[in-house]
Amino acid sequence: MITPSDHALLHWYDRHRRTLPWRAEGGRTPDPYHVWLSEIMLQQTTVTAVIPYYQKFLALFPTVRALATAPQEQVLAAWAGLGYYARARNLHACAQAVVARGGFPAQVAELRTLPGIGVYTAAAIAAIAFGVPVVPVDGNVERITARLFDEHTPLPGARKVLARLAEGLNTGAEAQARPSDFAQALFDLGASVCVPRTPACGVCPWQTSCAGQAAGTAATLPRKMPKVARPVRHGVHFFVVDEAGQVLLQRRPETGLLAAMTEIPGTPWQATAWPEAEALASAPVRAVWQKAGMVRHVFTHFSLEIIVLAARVARFGNAEVGQGFLLPVTRLQGAALPSVMRKCVAVGMQGLSESESLSG
Repeated sequence: MITPSDHALLHWYDRHRRTLPWRAEGGRTPDPYHVWLSEIMLQQTTVTAVIPYYQKFLALFPTVRALATAPQEQVLAAWAGLGYYARARNLHACAQAVVARGGFPAQVAELRTLPGIGVYTAAAIAAIAFGVPVVPVDGNVERITARLFDEHTPLPGARKVLARLAEGLNTGAEAQARPSDFAQALFDLGASVCVPRTPACGVCPWQTSCAGQAAGTAATLPRKMPKVARPVRHGVHFFVVDEAGQVLLQRRPETGLLAAMTEIPGTPWQATAWPEAEALASAPVRAVWQKAGMVRHVFTHFSLEIIVLAARVARFGNAEVGQGFLLPVTRLQGAALPSVMRKCVAVGMQGLSESESLSG
């Protein structure tokens, strides 16, 4: 195999680099806070989805100190919709740790001691923000490397092999002199040329060095183990509003899935569908409940089907509110509701609206 040219990649990057809100303009030093925030947000999420959240976060929390001193509820509310909510809690904890130590450390090993920063994120921050000559290996870089070396071992088993091979991509003089640009060039190459399906090999700056391209296997790489079917879980949640326009909400436990996020009350999620009588035993108030609809949501390890029951009541008693809290419907948009609960709220509101329209 011909060693891929760092000059060719950087020359391509200088002409085709993406304009992204967290990137420093040419010649400027990247802000570690911006780099870190974007990298955490980009985990398991697309660039297109992240941009509005990133801009909203910077408006709310313009500095790492502003983020560190914000209430966790505000951080979770700003994150709501991005998913993988442990990232938001770690983001908040990491900001506090960074402020406590007086700023972001520059070295990979020190970055890895911070909450929520793993091998890839530490390398990305070190390379992009501090010019450390390391190669951050994300999904884009894994794909590029598997094709360059025509590596057929399936993921996830191939990860160590691909990481070791990727370490040698930046050994040229230009890559060593421009580690921030080199790392971002790899990301851009994977995002715009060496894409998962139908890679644009004809315009790739590394096409003459790519063993996968020469073998005709590039488009099939990296190989992946067959996906295992997700199990399905079932739940019933209750959307209830009083005459004052307040909805009953509660917070999830501080640990576990969707920890500390806000939800409408409901049953546990289980492997079998809930019989109606058993589900109603978990209703937060006595009311005339009607089926508003079903919500389907996919998590990493399982799919979820939720029946949403909706009702109106005159007022909530203290016992009915219990450990929950009331919030005006008009303020739901700013609540720390995860995506699945936003779906449930939308279905509940629609169900009430339709039933009142029919009865009217």
